[in-house]
Amino acid sequence: MHELLSVAEMGEADRLTIEAGTPGIELMEHAGQAIFEAAVGLVPAGRTVLVVCGAGNNGGDGFIAARLFVENGYKVSVALAGDPKRLQGDARTAFERWVERSGSALLKPDEAEPEHSGLIVDALFGAGLDRPITGALAELVERINASGAPVIAADLPSGIHGDTGQVMGAAVRATRSVTFFRKKPGHLLLPGRAHCGEVAVADIGIDPSVLQAIRPRQFENTSDLWRVHWPRPSADDHKYDRGHAVVVSGPATRTGAARLAARAALRIGAGLVTVASPADALAENAAQLTAIMLREADGTDGLAHLLEDKRLNVVVMGPGLGVGPATGAAVQAVLATDRATVLDADALTSFAGRPHALFEAIHARSATTVLTPHAGEFVRLFRDMQGDKLTLARKAAEMSGATIVFKGADTVIAAPDGRAAINANAPAWLATAGAGDVLAGMIGGLAAQGMPGFEAACAGVWLHGAAAARFGPGLIAEDIEKTLPQVLGGM
Repeated sequence: MHELLSVAEMGEADRLTIEAGTPGIELMEHAGQAIFEAAVGLVPAGRTVLVVCGAGNNGGDGFIAARLFVENGYKVSVALAGDPKRLQGDARTAFERWVERSGSALLKPDEAEPEHSGLIVDALFGAGLDRPITGALAELVERINASGAPVIAADLPSGIHGDTGQVMGAAVRATRSVTFFRKKPGHLLLPGRAHCGEVAVADIGIDPSVLQAIRPRQFENTSDLWRVHWPRPSADDHKYDRGHAVVVSGPATRTGAARLAARAALRIGAGLVTVASPADALAENAAQLTAIMLREADGTDGLAHLLEDKRLNVVVMGPGLGVGPATGAAVQAVLATDRATVLDADALTSFAGRPHALFEAIHARSATTVLTPHAGEFVRLFRDMQGDKLTLARKAAEMSGATIVFKGADTVIAAPDGRAAINANAPAWLATAGAGDVLAGMIGGLAAQGMPGFEAACAGVWLHGAAAARFGPGLIAEDIEKTLPQVLGGM
């Protein structure tokens, strides 16, 4: 269930299911049942449940949940944002079933009392909101957030855009969100993810075969997404069968980042790893390296000479390398080879103001290229782009010709062919110096073993987050690589 559906794609899934013979009200009944089941454990007996409904299908889900609360002995108040006479289709049927069972009067939004409720069901808008919440409804959202009561959101917290995760004026902060069939990008992208609470995906009767018609191109980054490409060494493998990664070091006093990347590449399974070092940094690197090899490579010529060895199949460069023309020239020299290449940090910033030189070099090659910018580096390369994070990553991948790892708490990985994945397993303590260098090395180590660029990037990002989560608070960059075997043992 790693597929993510846009709002339009989820609408198509509903349409195809109904067209195939499942009544829409049946889907709505299942949705309301899922909301009820997710909510009952959060509200003590005897407390009032407040259900706030909109005039669309999201509100219909809320009316069904309200009816189920009544049928199970709860005190229920229902507020409707709109005129009940304007309810249509399945939402109207759900409303009429609630009225028939409860006999209660509807409240207007300003009559609702979230502060006196034991539980609140947010069924105002869900994922389909296309305009900001303002006025009285914005005030209701703020009162819900200030109430202290647990909140169950139907589909998505009202005010969160289903495709972008952006707040539309005001947004409910839910304790738990119950979505249907598949998650949406807004469940994973920030700030939406922070508003969702725990997310449950309910089966409401949509057959997974509809995905064959929809063909979604965005996914949650889980191991199911890339496991088929995971390199599994066999007993008769030679170390050279698992690739040989080269990590390019910066000058003296700036070598630590390259060593972090090199150790990560070796730990994740590359058969061999070499640090390519300027002469002035050889002693500094040699004092810190054991299983990782060390070769002198001064400037572009030295790196080109090193890469004459065809067994060296991946190059990772950028961490601690220094910003300027020399780094830019070295990057272009590597891109002129057939080596898979991971570019991070200074290798990206060296092309600020002239990104097209980098993109032209990438488009001219067939080998894997992965760029791993954080937000600042992304802006330097893709200065005039507009859009949400998912859209930006996709545009950047298409423009550059590379797989993009747009880093952050909601890292987005995008391939030039339009595929994209959103990562959601990174703990807060992963924001620490050197963590990005480790990630670049992990991706390089996986590419050395033959994983395609998009899958190597997705796997590296997920394992990076999983190792950090396994270690826990107090993490520093060195701990990621050391904790990685505990995560790899479960692969």
